[in-house]
Amino acid sequence: MTVTELGQALRRWRDRVEPASAGLPAGGRRRAAGLRREELALLAGISVDYVTRLEQGRAAHPSGQVVEALARALRLSGDERALLFRLAGLVPPGPERVPAYLTPSVQRLLDRLVNVPVGVYDAGLTLLLANPMYAALMGDPSGWSGFERNSVWRAFLGPGGRVRHTPDELRDFRTGLVSQLRAATARYPADPELRRLVAELRSHSPLFAGLWEEGTVVRNEGARKTVDHPHVGALTLDCDILHVTGNDLTLLIYTAEPGTEDAERLDLLAVLGTQSLVG
Repeated sequence: MTVTELGQALRRWRDRVEPASAGLPAGGRRRAAGLRREELALLAGISVDYVTRLEQGRAAHPSGQVVEALARALRLSGDERALLFRLAGLVPPGPERVPAYLTPSVQRLLDRLVNVPVGVYDAGLTLLLANPMYAALMGDPSGWSGFERNSVWRAFLGPGGRVRHTPDELRDFRTGLVSQLRAATARYPADPELRRLVAELRSHSPLFAGLWEEGTVVRNEGARKTVDHPHVGALTLDCDILHVTGNDLTLLIYTAEPGTEDAERLDLLAVLGTQSLVG
């Protein structure tokens, strides 16, 4: 299997994905019905130049993380995803690795929740996919890479998030994150990225290290949360957590009570998207 075959496969799969099905506007003149390179790059969180080099055979060894992101963006089936890994010269992830595959049924569910903020996380609490409403509510993650996409890393070493917490709530939230990460390492002890994440956190966050050593077992559950948005103000929303059995995925879904100011602000976000109101 050659790099040329990889490029041909990427172009073929890109051409068959309708922009609307990926949550993208279909306007403008198009030479083909499928995704443009720029759109695939946006959905996969990689540069347009890298997509071009992969398709033209000038990039030979994409990482497993890049291949997984491309498979999600291209909405590949399980067999197609396995083929993409092999075309890239990689072995498809086995059961010892944290699953990062979105099945067609999960993708169809997301397609039907266009006006509802939904984020999809793997067992290690890494954000795999954020629909446009989730990105508008919580901040656009398209420029995040590596550990920046992980909720535990962001809570202890990163900039945090937009959800408002009291000091006690923040401690409970962080304790829950550590507990969930510990559970993931028990289920996937051979996953190298998971081990690297835990090592990074233990080395650079005394707070994380202390909670890790405590070994407290709790679980973050859905609740009403207040999100401080920089443009539309505070929104108090219901956060429901759905677990996808068999794939070990978690969906965070935010909704507002109908007829409230929070619902009106959420509707406004649907119009604004991730664009800035400044300028």
